[in-house]
Amino acid sequence: MNMGTRISPVASGLAEARRLHWNLTEPALMQAAVARGEGQIGQGGALLVSTGKHTGRSPKDKFVVREPGVDAHIWWENNPPLSPEHFDTLHADMRAHARGAELFVQDLYAGADPAHRLNVRVITELAWHALFIRHLLRRPDASELEGFAPGFTILNCPSFKADPARHGVRSETVIAISFEQKLVLIGGTAYAGENKKSVFTVLNYLLPEKGVMPMHCSANHAPGNPDDAAVFFGLSGTGKTTLSADPGRVLIGDDEHGWSDEGTFNFEGGCYAKTINLSATAEPEIYATTHRFGTIVENMVYDPRTFELDFDDDSLTANTRCAYPLEAISNASPTGRGGQPKNIVMLTCDAFGVLPPIARLTPAQAMYHFLSGFTSKVAGTERGVTEPSPTFSTCFGAPFMPRRPEVYGALLRDRIAAVGADCWLVNTGWTGGAYGTGKRMPIKATRALLTAALNGDLARVGFREDPNFGFQVPVAAPGVDAGLLDPRSTWTDPVAYDAQAAKLVAMFVENFAQYEPHVGEDVRAAAVRAA
Repeated sequence: MNMGTRISPVASGLAEARRLHWNLTEPALMQAAVARGEGQIGQGGALLVSTGKHTGRSPKDKFVVREPGVDAHIWWENNPPLSPEHFDTLHADMRAHARGAELFVQDLYAGADPAHRLNVRVITELAWHALFIRHLLRRPDASELEGFAPGFTILNCPSFKADPARHGVRSETVIAISFEQKLVLIGGTAYAGENKKSVFTVLNYLLPEKGVMPMHCSANHAPGNPDDAAVFFGLSGTGKTTLSADPGRVLIGDDEHGWSDEGTFNFEGGCYAKTINLSATAEPEIYATTHRFGTIVENMVYDPRTFELDFDDDSLTANTRCAYPLEAISNASPTGRGGQPKNIVMLTCDAFGVLPPIARLTPAQAMYHFLSGFTSKVAGTERGVTEPSPTFSTCFGAPFMPRRPEVYGALLRDRIAAVGADCWLVNTGWTGGAYGTGKRMPIKATRALLTAALNGDLARVGFREDPNFGFQVPVAAPGVDAGLLDPRSTWTDPVAYDAQAAKLVAMFVENFAQYEPHVGEDVRAAAVRAA
């Protein structure tokens, strides 16, 4: 097997490994994955894999090491601490576990802007995990690999089972981050998404110190005009990937970005798209990647004879996904960079069926909704979530935020003020009733509303003030049924809508109480108040 660019095994800290495969390219990793029984080749050359019992992230098993240099800067209420002693024991035991194993190493960049990127080395037991992270991060040229020095290292051993008593963790699954040792340890889960989200967590800690806003968002820009950029905040399942992959705009990236003085830049080099109910008609480019050489198709049911994928079968998980490099999307930016955002879009999946499909926000309202981070966890994205569950995930990414939310909120406020961006709240959740009664917001309408917002058409229509949340809602929009814009009118029982709205408002009020002492008067004035 081609060993790729070779660096001393000692540099990895795993000299005991039986064999280290360094920086294998896609064909070699595909061959290795199939030869080792990790997956099968599907139609078009995709790699079909299963992640076993872990079909989503395990946020309750994620820890930050409580070290002197970071202790004062970590949001400990959101990031369970792990003692340095437990981490050292865990590291030693994982290295012992890897002794004599065959491991795959990838040296990659996190960040399209050379001024802010992080060198990341990923070491894993699974060839397909190496292929996954090679897709999802950014691939250095061969010349850049000579003398590559990692700024952070990830050691991922899915077959390793943590011992709660010995390692100070919650279960046999562990994701532990040491900012002082610049090391991430992952064990007891084969879910590949833990790799990319660990890198995101690291960047969310490092970049604010440089004045860079890390964002859980997708981003695109107008054709031929990188300065007409838009960012789309949102949790998994709210439409970040789908809505940013607009064929009429250039895709910067689908999930993780930074916002610096120079503009917007993608952290990643690929996409990790949900495939449940994926349609060749509604999302042709993402659909096409599932039949592309090298794409990883994760946890999908397929015909054992023809290998035809069943996009509607969620019997393994509702969190079926595909991972592919950005160049698989025809309108993807080759640089992964854009200018200062002109539009800020906050995506929410409202399972209550209360919020309108789009609303215009003032800067203070934007910070309020950013800190609130209201959405619904969608089935499958985390273990144990089987149906939409209303939640408040501050900054639209609380599981990946090691610092206090106000740090990111202040960065967003300052950057919006500096560029004068327009801000929008978009509901991709339910209309005509709550989950179980209403129906999902039509994607065609969402796309039409976003197009009108980004090209300026929406600014020229009339608006009304929403009586529950105080933001501005358009009364008409090109190509959209006006009735959809008034959520109360979509319910058969308006009184039931009012009761549901009051319930949601009360949830907003209760949640925001924790942030109110830490924000300015303008944001407090923009906060939702119970009737």
